[in-house]
Amino acid sequence: MFVSGVFAAALGAAPAAAARASTGRAATGPSTGSAAGVGAGRAAAGRAAGVSAERAPEGRAATGPSTGSAAGVGAGRAAAGRAAGVSAERAAVGRAAEAAGGVVLRARPATVHLGGRDLSTWTYDGELPGPTIRAVAGGTVRARLVNDLPEATTVHWHGIRIAAAMDGAPGFSQQATRPGETFDYVFTVPDPGTYFYHSHVGMQSDRGLYGPLIVADPDEPLEYDQEFTVVLDDWQDGVNGTPDDARHRVNTTEHDETLTSPVLGGTSGHVRYPYYLVNGRTADRPTTYVSRPRTRARFRVINASADTAFRVALGGHRLTVTHTDGFPCKPVTVDTFVIGMGERYDFVVTLEAGAFPLMAMAEGKSGRAFAVVRTTHGARRPSPDGKVPELQRQMLKYQDLRARRRDRLRRPSRTVTVKLGLRMRAGGNEWLLNGRLASDPMRLRVDRGETIRIVLHNDTHMWHPMHLHGHTFQVRTDDRGGPRKDTVNVMPYKRLEIDVHADNPGEWMFHCHNLYHQEQGMMGVFGYGKAPRHAQGMQHDMRH
Repeated sequence: MFVSGVFAAALGAAPAAAARASTGRAATGPSTGSAAGVGAGRAAAGRAAGVSAERAPEGRAATGPSTGSAAGVGAGRAAAGRAAGVSAERAAVGRAAEAAGGVVLRARPATVHLGGRDLSTWTYDGELPGPTIRAVAGGTVRARLVNDLPEATTVHWHGIRIAAAMDGAPGFSQQATRPGETFDYVFTVPDPGTYFYHSHVGMQSDRGLYGPLIVADPDEPLEYDQEFTVVLDDWQDGVNGTPDDARHRVNTTEHDETLTSPVLGGTSGHVRYPYYLVNGRTADRPTTYVSRPRTRARFRVINASADTAFRVALGGHRLTVTHTDGFPCKPVTVDTFVIGMGERYDFVVTLEAGAFPLMAMAEGKSGRAFAVVRTTHGARRPSPDGKVPELQRQMLKYQDLRARRRDRLRRPSRTVTVKLGLRMRAGGNEWLLNGRLASDPMRLRVDRGETIRIVLHNDTHMWHPMHLHGHTFQVRTDDRGGPRKDTVNVMPYKRLEIDVHADNPGEWMFHCHNLYHQEQGMMGVFGYGKAPRHAQGMQHDMRH
């Protein structure tokens, strides 16, 4: 599904305000894009990105959750709407918005098919992951959230530098959208790259409220023939209770001392999940990516999980990493990489003939996500229990990554320290930033236009994937300049420095992307300019 700047305003006349629309009220605004024009725009975007028009729709290249044609998506949504008992009037609103060039994300309870087991959970449009949204850098995304859940929700556009009012931070940049209501997100996507969207309320994203957001570069310098999106997740909803049940257990019991990883510096996580997924599929009935021998393929890898880092490798191949968190880097070839929650990596590879395991081992846990890359018909499918030697070979490190010269930030004018802490109490653990909980958050005040250095000092026994909303930063690995990122892993009892340029005014969340840490307080504010009227401490585990 493409959403680009060629589409006219469809989901509201005031994008900056993005006023909440009442349920059933039709979207306003003229449409200037015909179906033929949209198709031509998609083909042009595909060619500009170096992907053939035939291969651009990812659903035709991979089995599992479909992201196919607009007609197919529309039919699936209509059926989902009927199954959920949504009124014809509300379904008509969704169809009108889609026809005018917008995306409708209907958050609702659904049954998902993980591969051999059906589970009840929450999804966007009944899909896991949610629908792939495709845009072109410089274009506009228009997305209508329809809340058919029993509690309030939002959508956060992870990694996108957008206006704070569109950021989806509940009780902070916006009020959460209540059951039965809708909210229109309208924003420009300034940078190409691999991103994703997810709920930012409580543990909702761990139930399945997430999906890919792929932004094409109209001047794509990277040469490749085909691209695939790989969304990794850890899954427990409907198997061992709900994510909220797990949060209660994590908060009130000692951590599992068997969950350890030298790569992560000690404790790897809190939860041993029953399933680990690639594009919503288990290892027993995996996603299959279909290609041809000698194809130069681009893989966009997204870690949408709550508590799991994955070690990723493609059997029989080395990987040339080209992007980190959407930003290009100087290409570096490795055998494997570890990706934390909220991180994204792109790599290219020239595919050999056969069928190969795409393995994502749950780092420090006994499990794996698994998919198959097939280039030859009839080749024997690899086993998810087979060995992938590349997992034990050369591993990517932040020190290996270099931003392009034009993406490097100027020297900072000052330095501040953010201490990542833990306070253990009888009523539960509290994860802190500079000794403060999210209910009364740490606030980093900066001036517009300045560049500051933030020293992240991890004073806990666990690693933390720290994510900054509305910005990217540069990781300081040495004087030559490390990668540009928006999420970075800080190891236990270590320090890591990042430089941030204050070029997007607002009040922005800065938090750990381990959901259990986030929901137990590890969120602060990075701010400059006038605070939104909702910024009165951050509401996280928000209920209707």
